[in-house]
Amino acid sequence: MNLANTAFVLIASILVLFMTPGLAFFYGGLVSEKNVVNTMLSVFIMTGLAILLWVAVGYSLAFSGDIGGVVGNLHQALMKGVNLTSLTVNHIPLGAYALFQMMFAVITPALFVGAVVGRIRFKFLLWFLIAWSLCVYYPMVHLVWSPDGWLAKLGVLDFAGGTVVHINAGVTALVLSAWLGPRLTKPTTACHYNLPWVLLGTAILWIGWYGFNAGSALAVNGVALQAALTSTVATATAMIVWMLLDMWTTGKPTLVGVCTGTLCGLVGITPAAGYVTILGSVAIGALATLASFGFVTYLKPRLGVDDALDAFGCHGISGIVGSLLTGVFATKAVNQTIATNGLAYGGGWHLLGIQTLATIMTIVIVAVMGSLLIGLLRWLMPMRVDAQEEQLGLDQGEHGERADYTVGLSERLTTEFQPDQERFAGEFKGQLQRLQGHSSNRHHEKNH
Repeated sequence: MNLANTAFVLIASILVLFMTPGLAFFYGGLVSEKNVVNTMLSVFIMTGLAILLWVAVGYSLAFSGDIGGVVGNLHQALMKGVNLTSLTVNHIPLGAYALFQMMFAVITPALFVGAVVGRIRFKFLLWFLIAWSLCVYYPMVHLVWSPDGWLAKLGVLDFAGGTVVHINAGVTALVLSAWLGPRLTKPTTACHYNLPWVLLGTAILWIGWYGFNAGSALAVNGVALQAALTSTVATATAMIVWMLLDMWTTGKPTLVGVCTGTLCGLVGITPAAGYVTILGSVAIGALATLASFGFVTYLKPRLGVDDALDAFGCHGISGIVGSLLTGVFATKAVNQTIATNGLAYGGGWHLLGIQTLATIMTIVIVAVMGSLLIGLLRWLMPMRVDAQEEQLGLDQGEHGERADYTVGLSERLTTEFQPDQERFAGEFKGQLQRLQGHSSNRHHEKNH
């Protein structure tokens, strides 16, 4: 066991896990007050369900054996026969690698939750997660990251999840939104629950992304360092580009825009992080953000698909751009393991052609399988909450909880010159009533 590499992968695994609660804060801050609990729970529940699924069948379907280059087998279901202490080529235990991949299986389905907040049944979402993991995510991992996978043998480059994670989750978000239909009432103005949460979630995601990207080197080496550097520079570029676009189109920079641009940069550089130069990362960060901004601002309104938090506009579009540009900017000067340089470094069109094919194949596989799964599940159970529950909000309708009871309290306290009893919070009414009762009793006894 290489202790440095093993410690590095374990820390990276923890960072990737940290991204899921970060995403819960990011999405929870963006939605309206009545859907905060549902949104955050829908993201965070993935940590439980996806981990158990991975142990039960996920690892085996992704990495055990091979069926047609598309998926593994179930010979190692429940991790049966997996020697967790055997060493990989980087001299880390197989158990550490399995843990690292487990965290990717957690964060990926959490990404598409943002598209369907406020109108999808929680029960339907859980069953869809199970079916989607079995039929879409695990086969995609095998196709791209297993040595026996068809796309892996073709020579596709996906350093940390451009196809497997972001295009996959983004296209799933688009398909779910299309099947689910638009919200009954879309907010005409921004009604985000908590903008500081959005910034907090973005910061957590950026920190966790170092585990996501640099950790994908699976060793403490130059490639890991390069991935950390390119991830940082691409993200900073995307942040500034989105802010400038906001100022150009609306005249004002916005916190939501800056945070969204930050996420686009992280997504765009993911497939290329360990293959491109710092200058290449600048180009990828800028181009991915331009594409996502253009889609969200100009194309999405014409499509008529209500992707509530732009999961496809951010993860799908930036993931597609990053995957394609890997075929342009990848270079052996950064990573000697790649077979040929990208277009910008004299490698011709070969790698770009492979990246284009892999990107198109990912979109088609995910769209077709996602639609089939949704159609089947809709036949078995309702997908969408009823109109009354949607108007009430899924926090109350699905969970019977509120994000913050002090919201109502603060509204009551803003009204002055009311009787004392009316200005106290609801939880004190019982005590006031008891005090009033005691006072009335004493008054009655005194009169007698």
